[in-house]
Amino acid sequence: MLMLHISDIHFKSPECLDQWMDPDSPIRTRMMRDLTEQVRIHGHVGAILIGGDIAFKAAPDEYQTALAWIQQLAEISGCAKERIFVVPGNHDVDRNIIKGSVQIQNAQHAIASTPLQDREWKLRQQLWDAETGQLLLQAHSAYNDFAAPFGCQIWPKKPFWHQDIQLEGEVKLRLYGLTSTLLSGMNGNNDVEGGLYLSPLQTVLDPVPNTLNLVLCHHPINWLEDEDAVDDALNTRAAFHLFGHKHKQRIQMDPSYVRFGAAAVNPSRGEQPYQPGYNLIQLDVQGAGAERLVSVHVYQRRMQDAPERFIAVQSAQGKDVFHTTISVPEEPALPGVMASPVKNVMSSVETVEYPKRPKSAPDAEATMGEEDTRDLLYRFWSLTSSQRREIMNDLGLLSEDEMKLPEPERYGRALILAAEKDLLDQVAAEVAKREK
Repeated sequence: MLMLHISDIHFKSPECLDQWMDPDSPIRTRMMRDLTEQVRIHGHVGAILIGGDIAFKAAPDEYQTALAWIQQLAEISGCAKERIFVVPGNHDVDRNIIKGSVQIQNAQHAIASTPLQDREWKLRQQLWDAETGQLLLQAHSAYNDFAAPFGCQIWPKKPFWHQDIQLEGEVKLRLYGLTSTLLSGMNGNNDVEGGLYLSPLQTVLDPVPNTLNLVLCHHPINWLEDEDAVDDALNTRAAFHLFGHKHKQRIQMDPSYVRFGAAAVNPSRGEQPYQPGYNLIQLDVQGAGAERLVSVHVYQRRMQDAPERFIAVQSAQGKDVFHTTISVPEEPALPGVMASPVKNVMSSVETVEYPKRPKSAPDAEATMGEEDTRDLLYRFWSLTSSQRREIMNDLGLLSEDEMKLPEPERYGRALILAAEKDLLDQVAAEVAKREK
C-alpha cells in the first residue's frame, strides 16, 4: 500500500477563498502535478495522512477550501475519499476563543502548572469534568466539524482516534491520530518548544496480534514536555512515527521503527530555506508466520526553484528512495475478559464504566477504518442535522444528556456505539432512505 503523508497546508482566509488571489495556490498545483507523475510510476495512493495545520487560524471558511482541495488531491492520487485521515495542529486551534475565555485559560494553566509526575492525573481530571472538558476542546470546534466525516474528530474522553487499515497477509496497520494541541495557544500566545503535553493517555498503543502501529501527530516529540516518556513509548510500541510542524523533511530508520518528518505543503513564503514537500510511503508485506516482514520504501519529494519543480530527496547512497524492513509481531491473543477500570477516588472526576468484553473481540472504533464504514461516515455527515438526530434517536443510540454535546462528539459516540452493537447496517439503511 502506498501512503501520502503531508502536513502544514495552512489554508489562510480570505486569500485562500479566491484561487487567483492566493499566492500559495501555484505551489499546491506544482505538488499535484508531481504527485500525478509519481502515481503513474508507483501506483495509486491507498491512504492520505494529513499531519495538522490544515487551516491557518482555524476559521470555518479555511476548512471549506481545504476540504475541496483535499478531495481533489484524493482524486488525482487515486485514493478513495474514505482513506483520508487527519489530526489537528496548532493552526487548527482558534486562539481567539482561548483569549476570550478566562475559564479555558485557567484549565490550561491548571494542567501546565502541575508537576510532570502528576500531570496525567490533572489532565484526566480536567478532561473528564463535564464542563471543563468541553471548554478545553472548544478552540478545536471548527477542526472537529471538518474532521468528523473522516472519523477523526476528538472529544474530552477520546482526545485521540485509532482506526485499522488492512495490509496483505492478514496484517493490519493501526493508525493512531494523537492530539498534541490540548495546551496549544495558552493565553492566546504562540507555543514554545517543550511546552506542550501529550500524556500517557495517548500512548497506550496496546499491542495487537498481526498489527503494526502507526502514529500520526502534528508536533515532533521535542515540542513536548513529556518528550522522554513519549519517545520511549513510541519507540517500543509503534513501527511508524509521522510528524509535521517543523517544515523539515526528515527520515530516521531504526531496526524496529521508522520516524518521518514532513515538509510543509505551504511554508511561510519568508521561510528560508523555502522547501515545500511531501512524503510517499510504500508498505509491502513479505513472508509468512514468524518470518513476516514489511518492506518500507520511502520517496521524499521537495520543491526546488529555478526551475520551479519537485525533485527527489536523495539518500546518503545517492538513491531516490529510502528502504528498510520492519518485522511483524506475531503475538498471541490473550484469553479472558478485560477488567473494568479502577474507579477514580477524586469526586470531581466523572467515573466511566466500560463493559467487559472478550479480549479478542473486535475493537469497535478500530473497525471504523474499514472502507465501507468510512463511506457510511461521509454519507451520514452529508445529511442534515435533523436527519442525523432522527436516525440515532430511532435506533436508541443517543441519550438525552448526549443531545447537549457538540455534534462531532454526539454522533461520533453514537456511531462507535452502533459498531459495538452491530447496528451499522441499520444506520446505513436509514441513511439510504434519507438520501432518496
